[in-house]
Amino acid sequence: MKKYLLSVFTFVALVMAGCTEDIDTSARYVFKEETIASYLEKHEQYSEYYRLLGEMMVSDISQTNVLQLLSARGHYTVFAPTNDAIQEYLASLVEKGIITEPNWEAFPDKEKRDSIYRVIVFNSVIDSGDDFSCYETGNFPTPNSTSKTVEIPLSNMNDRKLSVQYTEIPDSILISNCVIDNNNRNILCINGIIHAMHNVISPSNNTMGQLLKKYKDDENSNFVVAAKLIDACGLIDTLTAYRDEDYEYLILTKNIPEKNTNSDETFYTPEHRYFGFTFFAETDEFWTQALGKNVKDITIEDVMAYLDNQGVYPECKRDNNYKAKDNLLYQFVTYHLLPEKLSTDKLVYHYNEKGYDINKKIPSIAVMEFYTTMGKRRLLKIFESKESNGVYLNRFPNLANERSGSLATYHEISCDPDKEGIHIGEPNLEGENDITNGIIYPIDKLLYYSQETRNNLQKQRIRWSVPSMWPEFMNNDIRCSEITDEPHKAVYIPTDEEYKYLEDVDISKDTQFFYWTGRGNGWQNMQGDEMTIRGITDCIMRLPPVPQRGTYELRYAIQSGGNRRGMVQFYWGKNKEKLAAKGIPMDLRQSADNKLHTANGDVSNDIGFEIDTEDEDYNVEIDKRLRNNGFMKGCNQYCAGAPGTSTTMRGSTVCIRRIIIRETMDPDETYYIRFKTVMDDPTRFFYMDYMEYCAKEVYDNPETPEDIW
Repeated sequence: MKKYLLSVFTFVALVMAGCTEDIDTSARYVFKEETIASYLEKHEQYSEYYRLLGEMMVSDISQTNVLQLLSARGHYTVFAPTNDAIQEYLASLVEKGIITEPNWEAFPDKEKRDSIYRVIVFNSVIDSGDDFSCYETGNFPTPNSTSKTVEIPLSNMNDRKLSVQYTEIPDSILISNCVIDNNNRNILCINGIIHAMHNVISPSNNTMGQLLKKYKDDENSNFVVAAKLIDACGLIDTLTAYRDEDYEYLILTKNIPEKNTNSDETFYTPEHRYFGFTFFAETDEFWTQALGKNVKDITIEDVMAYLDNQGVYPECKRDNNYKAKDNLLYQFVTYHLLPEKLSTDKLVYHYNEKGYDINKKIPSIAVMEFYTTMGKRRLLKIFESKESNGVYLNRFPNLANERSGSLATYHEISCDPDKEGIHIGEPNLEGENDITNGIIYPIDKLLYYSQETRNNLQKQRIRWSVPSMWPEFMNNDIRCSEITDEPHKAVYIPTDEEYKYLEDVDISKDTQFFYWTGRGNGWQNMQGDEMTIRGITDCIMRLPPVPQRGTYELRYAIQSGGNRRGMVQFYWGKNKEKLAAKGIPMDLRQSADNKLHTANGDVSNDIGFEIDTEDEDYNVEIDKRLRNNGFMKGCNQYCAGAPGTSTTMRGSTVCIRRIIIRETMDPDETYYIRFKTVMDDPTRFFYMDYMEYCAKEVYDNPETPEDIW
């Protein structure tokens, strides 16, 4: 608000100073109490947009039109296209062959015309509800230093997230590649803000499957070959999935509970169950250089021969049955695909890693995500650090991961050429490329799950935030959502009896599956968020694959923040119907400071923990003592609290890791973990934050002990 007042006072001062320049004040800051609707009505340049607002109902079952909505109380951000912008949009529809003349009478039927009305109106309005202010340009989200675009957290009325792009031209901002007027922006009304737009915001209704189908015959797309490969593998239809319509119907008819109240806390069921995809695709430029042929002449057989010559997946079949799971091409293509839509600012999650400034958004220490690819389940590592100068696939740099001294920073020291990975390029999100269910990222090197990649993965600890295992959490804006109203920060996942929302989790009818985004709470959790599962808990989860056969530890992070934690028995194995119990039950009330935080007070329970001293030899001995008892200190990578907190999880008396199993595991097997409460108390929490795989070559390496990070 101060920015608005400053702008208003500056403008008034210019007028009172006797400035003789003719200034167009028709769409400047508002001095009277105008609603968005009344302001638009008074300014001719928005007359066509104003008319369309009155034509569009808020929903198919509503009797209220959008104009009436913008006349009422609320917090709305409106990207209002001018008359010229709408006319230009109609002209673009002529070029596409949708209409023959740039006017509304040229539409062949009312249904088609109304669909264009909807595009113009619904994509232009963001309703912030009662819990958020609207978006002035100064409050737009900003990308980190290695990305050009970032999404506005709240969706528009068309349920699409708009992107913000800052150009090299001062004060020039694009919203989903549409230009905001430099003068007529941040127009303050009593129920929101108006930004005048030089273009109609019209993201494509294409799905990834539909877009790739078009790319096959478009030499300017840069992905002709990639599209041909997707089509040959029979994946076009798979990548067309957008929304679970069964879930939509059950939510609309209230056959799935809208919320769940537990211990005076209310958690809200997700409004949608969307599907999404991320495709890391070699560009046509890569293929023309690799194969020495014009892109239009490159065939599937050419690509197969090239992959064969490169020694890609030697165990796979080389026939032309490209849709078979054991076919070379199918395994090559599916390793490029993730079953979740990852926007540029969510390829890796930055929040409370050591040294990260959440306001400046400049990468600091090494941060990585591990995702399971489509097709044959394999790990894909996504990495970023201050030194990497961008986000990479399967990068394995040399890190300053010592226990103390100048090499105890967890920054990149160097990166061997054969381990630098593949840089993820900036996606094209313009026009029809701004699709509903995914993003295609260009890459300029051959991506496959090589033996070297698997070796490198096995040589490092693999740590993942538990919600990252579930595509539904990414596709439906659940994981680490920056939206802080109650329905987004406190989420209830239905039981399987109500509706199977998470494909990779079996949730019993007596289990209450809750999730907190944790934003602003300062919790001692990796990335700030937290699973808080309650009731008579009994859940089974499918685990990520290991990179190759070997002995691994599976570890579980405990943050014992209070006496409401519970106790569970863990089960593990390949057959989820017959999982074997592993070890003694795990007490989540066990803190690092050798105490159990029970309802009747703290109880001594010595596991051998001591805070680090200046004597590193002694600290090593403490680590050994903890491991002998099945525990480890928390990781040193993340702060024990909000971003910028000086204490890391390793130095916290709340954070600790429990070694759950130590077993031989195979990359071609699927493993499950079950947790079942052993306390007959439905008010107890089963808490989840992060888990780890660590191969014997790492945790039992006599030459290079596992680092503390």
